[in-house]
Amino acid sequence: MSLIIIQTTCTNKDEASKIAKVLVDKKLAACVQMSEIESIYKWEGEFCNDKEILLNIKTKKENFKKIKSKIKELHSYDLPEIISINIDNVSKDYKKFIGENTNE
Repeated sequence: MSLIIIQTTCTNKDEASKIAKVLVDKKLAACVQMSEIESIYKWEGEFCNDKEILLNIKTKKENFKKIKSKIKELHSYDLPEIISINIDNVSKDYKKFIGENTNE
């Protein structure tokens, strides 16, 4: 079983909580961490400096497409960040936790 962390950012805590709860409830993710961050970027030629909520979504690699689809469905951004990071090293017990709390 290959594991990943999917990252996305949200405009506020309400949107982040909604996405996190749906993903965990549907067993697409075992755990979603939410962190307040500040993002600096250019969008449509404009300089942006925004406070956002970063979601770190822990799941199985095979759930990526379903999670990407669910994020796009629930997200307010025109172009939400949806990236995955492979988990190369993980404790046996935490890997078991993710496996038991996500769909096959």
